[in-house]
Amino acid sequence: MARTRSSTSKWRYCHPSYYLKRPKRLAFLFLAFVCASLLVWDRQTLLKEHEEEILKLNAEVVRLKSMVGEVNYKPGNKEEDVDDPIDVERREKVKEAMIHAWSSYEKYAWGKDELQPQSKNGFNSFGGVGATLIDSLDTLYIMGLDKQFQKAKEWVANSLDFNKNYDASVFETTIRVVGGLLSAYDLSGDKVFLDKARDMADRLLPAWDTPSGIPYNLINLVGGRPHNPSWNGGLSILADSGTEQLEFISLSQRTGDPKYQQKVENVISQLNKSFPDDGLLPIYIDQNEGKASSSTITFGAMGDSFYEYLLKVWIHGNKTAAVKHYREMWEKSMDGLSSLIRRSTPSSFTYICEKSGDSLIDKMDELACFAPGMIALGSSGYDSEDSKKYLMLAEELAWTCYNFYQSTPTKLAGENYFFHPGEDMSVGTSWNILRPETVESLFYLWRLTGNKTYKEWGWNIFQAFEKNSRVESGYVGLRDVKTGDKDNMMQSFFLAETLKYLYLLFSPPSVIPLDEWVFNTEAHPLRIVTRNEGGDLVRSDEKSKPSIRLRGRKEGRSK
Repeated sequence: MARTRSSTSKWRYCHPSYYLKRPKRLAFLFLAFVCASLLVWDRQTLLKEHEEEILKLNAEVVRLKSMVGEVNYKPGNKEEDVDDPIDVERREKVKEAMIHAWSSYEKYAWGKDELQPQSKNGFNSFGGVGATLIDSLDTLYIMGLDKQFQKAKEWVANSLDFNKNYDASVFETTIRVVGGLLSAYDLSGDKVFLDKARDMADRLLPAWDTPSGIPYNLINLVGGRPHNPSWNGGLSILADSGTEQLEFISLSQRTGDPKYQQKVENVISQLNKSFPDDGLLPIYIDQNEGKASSSTITFGAMGDSFYEYLLKVWIHGNKTAAVKHYREMWEKSMDGLSSLIRRSTPSSFTYICEKSGDSLIDKMDELACFAPGMIALGSSGYDSEDSKKYLMLAEELAWTCYNFYQSTPTKLAGENYFFHPGEDMSVGTSWNILRPETVESLFYLWRLTGNKTYKEWGWNIFQAFEKNSRVESGYVGLRDVKTGDKDNMMQSFFLAETLKYLYLLFSPPSVIPLDEWVFNTEAHPLRIVTRNEGGDLVRSDEKSKPSIRLRGRKEGRSK
């Protein structure tokens, strides 16, 4: 904040130029020493006596900067597509990171699910379906890595085989494999990806054959035999059961076969029958009764993406009456989320509690850091007053999530955080496995507000990954964000999500524009297709290729 003229004049005696114009140099030296001493003493006193107030003011400064960014940003202006030289440089750095990650996978783990960089070998964590390769297809395409994309496509066409005697997670397989293949199809128009996506979806489909239509969460890719894990009492998990809508609806639209859409939309219809007024569902669902079972409520692990898909299916259907009930359910859930909001002391970090029975737990997963982006994305669907309220909440939560990173010695976030009175945030589970949720939210907030602060935060996070996670043969997570001790796994979502969102953060908004594409929870962009009144199926096949503007694809193509 600028000082007023009167307050500025009080300090003129502490400026050397005031005395240099006068003959008494000794007086100048003496007074300069006194002024400097007073300033140091005054600063130390202020810091000691008003530390809490200063921390709160710092948070307010960030909020005000966000507001300034919003005022200066007007979506639709031609200026939004002007490529800043700094953005170009940073985007190329992210692309280079992707090349390093991909070439390491290609050299040591080709066709396997994930790379173990320290031991330089592949590991089949998803039954051996090439999870990292499929997860990376759209990232390679968007970054213009055509040589790598073509080689991966040839593997999909000639070597990808889903006949695996493996009990696959319906959720993980849907978002990574079906979603990854559909996105590659939407981007490239190559039918081989659509055929493979349909093959996998057909193997998963028996999981929905339950009395209520709420799916089992595990299924054998060869023999079927759907079931639930025993560790949670044989119940279905909320996020695992309610995060297949985007992929299966898209598959029905692109093949003309309604069975996929019908299965996943029935899940939402069942849950909507007893949907609570606050829109908050426990993480366990009885697949026989189709009702929630008494358990924890969270926007973190096992709850998160259910709420995300309520919003995104509405966007994916182009916000028509056919998908209005998704938006209505999501708005109820945002009312419930608001009831879980608390602020820490002394720094007033905004966070989302978990709920057990009638008790709130002052804990927030890094996984829940997708929420700022989700809230910002949905804020425009409200009236003016509520829109501003939710956008401000999104910005406050994003500041907290960024500080999950900034609060550790490595500048990388732990898996979850606890908030104790007078202590702000403290790391709970201290590992970092290259998760994308915070940079995902920074991407959305940049796109929706134009505030460049979010780019700076994203760049800082990227540099922390480069410093702590990059090794000779790829990227690894950390066993402990305090010590920097490394693990031996390059998660497929690091290539599918973390690096993609960072790349898009430094790309013009015309690259995967949000009015034409919606990202699934694994960051795979799917084309928005308008849903007819009443929800009738609209076919969108290979003859109707999407238009996509990828300015970045001409930059630095690999040789």
